[in-house]
Amino acid sequence: MNSWLYLTAHCVAEGAETDVDTACVSVWHDPAAIESTSLNEAAARLKDRQVNLILPMERCSWLLTEPWPNKRRPGAQALAFAVEDQLADDLDELHIAVGPMDAQRRYPLMITHKQRFKELLELLRQRGFNIVSVQVDADLLPAEAACKAEWGGRWIVGGALEARLALSGPALDLVAARLQTPLTERAIDWNVPPKEAINLLQGEFARRSQGWPWRRCSAALLLTFAFALGFTHLRSSVLEDEAARVYALSEARFKTLYPEQTRIVDLSAQLKALQQQGAPARNGHMVRLLQLTEQVLGASSVEVQRMEWRANIGWVLNITASSFAQLEHLRERGVQSGIPVTVGNASQQGGRVQAIVTVRDES
Repeated sequence: MNSWLYLTAHCVAEGAETDVDTACVSVWHDPAAIESTSLNEAAARLKDRQVNLILPMERCSWLLTEPWPNKRRPGAQALAFAVEDQLADDLDELHIAVGPMDAQRRYPLMITHKQRFKELLELLRQRGFNIVSVQVDADLLPAEAACKAEWGGRWIVGGALEARLALSGPALDLVAARLQTPLTERAIDWNVPPKEAINLLQGEFARRSQGWPWRRCSAALLLTFAFALGFTHLRSSVLEDEAARVYALSEARFKTLYPEQTRIVDLSAQLKALQQQGAPARNGHMVRLLQLTEQVLGASSVEVQRMEWRANIGWVLNITASSFAQLEHLRERGVQSGIPVTVGNASQQGGRVQAIVTVRDES
């Protein structure tokens, strides 16, 4: 049986005059029998039960992002940056919980002050409450229509409406008059809350799994370690092979440009020394490669599959990136660095994007 604890707007109001332990809260197991009591009495009634906590909308803010361009679900931090200009506080001071994407590829966000939320959960934990979910009253209205409901001496608004609000009677009349869609008065179904309702227990506040048998835990840790070790060895081998191939190409090109350098000890140091000595202009090809590597490729996470020098064209690199946006960032870094980078023949291959990067010879 579900147990519910509703903290009224007065209970969570800030101010030294508010005594949280004696402030009025609502408690129920059966939605038909909601009781008003104090927090201390609620703690005794809900002892040893899993409690669904309901916060008033006054404690939180609700925002809806613009349609998200990528199919992959973004993290909370990426979504936070997307709505940063709509937030009154610094991101570091806020806790942002993310709801499911809607039909327009938008994400609803429930936002509250991180430190105050942490203090509230700690206060309830100290009083013996086992909180298993935290939701907001205005976010629990039925999602089928734009809804309103009278609750706790004020009106809450939500549902299909692109807003979540708590309003007085006069304020509700003012808002309703400006809406194109009429508000339908609906009751919250506490037995089956809408699946779109956001649970604030996310990120650092997410509930941790408890009571794993030690043998299963040890086996899982051992398996994870084995996978991680195998992946590390495989990745190291691939990177070493790629580094050796690129170095061999660089060494061959160096010998072509400087045939008098019969002995190569430190390729990078020898190249820099020749540049400082006023080496012939043809060493500009290698300089351009170094600039590309240090100023453009080095600042990104693209993978170089193949590179070659082509007469009358310049350096041509086959690269793999994680997205088309990463290719655009690569081109922009080239422009900022004064390197004529051209990105072409980009195509999606599974979860990666392959493209050809050309750095033309302007000498």
